[in-house]
Amino acid sequence: MPLELSEFPEEVQVAFFIYELLEDHWEGMSGTYLGKHWSNLEYLFKIHNVEEPKSVFLFMKMYEGIVVKFRAEKAEQKRKAEERKAAKPSGGGRTYTHNVRG
Repeated sequence: MPLELSEFPEEVQVAFFIYELLEDHWEGMSGTYLGKHWSNLEYLFKIHNVEEPKSVFLFMKMYEGIVVKFRAEKAEQKRKAEERKAAKPSGGGRTYTHNVRG
């Protein structure tokens, strides 16, 4: 059973909260997810009065690593599925063989 957010320590809860406020960073041509833009982090820490910014930042980077890895694996699965689909014969995907004696 997945953990509830309230079961994590306060620093982890703050890390999840602030992480979601950061803007996503995507590679333009391929659409690959690259992680978050971190330029507003200091501002977000300041306006939310984060008491342990180093700890929160550590949890945020750990979480980002998990998210980036997950999205890369999903993109790879999608790419492989598209390759399999493209490699199928054009006759609806089925090949029939008939024994004809003549």
